[in-house]
Amino acid sequence: MSSWAVVLFRRDLRLSVRVGGSALVGVLFFLAVVTVIPFGVGPDLNLLSRIGPAILWIGALLATLLGLDRLFQADREDGTLDLMLMAGRSLELLVLIKCLAHWVATGLPLVIAAPLLGIFLNLDPVATGAVTLTLLVGTPALTLIGAIGAALTVSLRRGGLLLAVLVIPLAIPVLIFGVSAADAAIHDPVPFLTPFLILCSLSLIAAVIGPLAAAAALRFAGD
Repeated sequence: MSSWAVVLFRRDLRLSVRVGGSALVGVLFFLAVVTVIPFGVGPDLNLLSRIGPAILWIGALLATLLGLDRLFQADREDGTLDLMLMAGRSLELLVLIKCLAHWVATGLPLVIAAPLLGIFLNLDPVATGAVTLTLLVGTPALTLIGAIGAALTVSLRRGGLLLAVLVIPLAIPVLIFGVSAADAAIHDPVPFLTPFLILCSLSLIAAVIGPLAAAAALRFAGD
């Protein structure tokens, strides 16, 4: 990776951590979702262990959406985005680096927190490990898909709600195969590898399509 890419990654990582404490806010929101839902479903520990992977995935999806509206908007407001467009660098690579920094600051803490939160849902070690592994593989796809919505709403002042409306339907396949892979690890008759590999492929597809679509949207917004 060239020096400018490393500098951009470090800059975006610092901004993601500093502005609003994105990592801490995301983990606290994740914790709130995981602790509130059991109050709604009741004290049935067997039920919690069955729906635990889905609860963790839904919490991760909602927590990922929190800081996405600022992914490009801050750069647009201070003129950095215009400089990036005029610099002659690959805008697709710039988007990919910004997504990587955003995931390290917001997505990776969710993955680290998942084993601890699995205790609240009565998940056994196998289920906890499976959910953590699927979150590690699948949350980058959520960030990359979210980058498309962030780029499309970059020119809107309060585009957070519209961003969620755009991103959640696109993220449903990731959610489906993430939960399916975690459930498959719990129930032996269902193979774990098939939905897990599909989840990996979704992340790889998002790594290609996400930067391309987001860069196109940013170019359109810059015209």
